[in-house]
Amino acid sequence: LVGAEMCIRDSCTEACRRIGYRGAGTFEFLYENGEFYFIEMNTRVQVEHPVTEWVTGVDIIAEQIRIAAGERLRLKQRDIVLKGAAIECRINAKGPGKVGFFHTPGGPWVRFDTFLYQGYEIPPYYDSMLGKMIVYSSTREEAIRKMTAALSELVIGGTLNNIEDQIDIIRDERFKKGDYYTDFMKHFQRPGQ
Repeated sequence: LVGAEMCIRDSCTEACRRIGYRGAGTFEFLYENGEFYFIEMNTRVQVEHPVTEWVTGVDIIAEQIRIAAGERLRLKQRDIVLKGAAIECRINAKGPGKVGFFHTPGGPWVRFDTFLYQGYEIPPYYDSMLGKMIVYSSTREEAIRKMTAALSELVIGGTLNNIEDQIDIIRDERFKKGDYYTDFMKHFQRPGQ
């Protein structure tokens, strides 16, 4: 798969070069039967950017601002080295409500990006995302343990949410082994079901 990833990376780089695109962006693909299919390019920073930032040590937002200000990109692909493992879980509301007790975990390389506060009214009209739990560690196994602990400490009272669902996914043996694909949830069964 490394060869395919390099081919995709090179194709994305060439596409940006041909259209004269300068800035942060994300190409999205589907993978099926050994083939990659282009879906779209988002000309913005993705919501998952903290994962990339932690494993590369590159502040993507700062780089995007520099480029928008007319500065040249300071890094080349060969300058970017992946180190460690980061995981992000999107915490979503399962309906409207009012946030009661609210507690976020802390500690090194644990962060919860959110707009929530105790007493916030969750409306039914918008994206259901309440926040993003992101963790980083030197290995994937340790990142999974750290995420499990962080999700277990996260409390968003007063509204139904998917925290327990995320914990069940993180604890699933297929997830731990990295043996999952885009159809993971179709075959996923919560413990006890």
